[in-house]
Amino acid sequence: MPSDAWSLHSQLKKDTIDIGDLPLCKVLVIKDAHYPWLLLVPRREGAVEIIDLGDVEQAQLMTEISRVSRALKEITKCDKLNVAALGNLVPQLHVHIIARRTGDAAWPRPVWGVMPPLAHDAEEVQNFINALRRKIWLG
Repeated sequence: MPSDAWSLHSQLKKDTIDIGDLPLCKVLVIKDAHYPWLLLVPRREGAVEIIDLGDVEQAQLMTEISRVSRALKEITKCDKLNVAALGNLVPQLHVHIIARRTGDAAWPRPVWGVMPPLAHDAEEVQNFINALRRKIWLG
């Protein structure tokens, strides 16, 4: 069960659209239309590293990463998935899942700092969220 003390880091709240909860993680879309970019944030107070989760929670995190990655790849038909838990700027444990294309703005480099975030078209992002929610059983 999620910790009652858990809350989403303010920077993550500012930079994302909340699309729902899996058993362990909150699922978020990054507000940057350059890339189909999701975050999974385990709802566990004080978790900074994956090793801060218990063994069962670590396994659940991998299950949720796989489920969301598969859905993102199917929806976007991307060339490559980037999956990373960095946390250099935001210490709260969060896992980035980014659909990459060989012609995207940052290819082949990491996406961070290459381009300023591009606002989503409201209809396009809603269609993306709806497709994702169906694929990962959020609604």
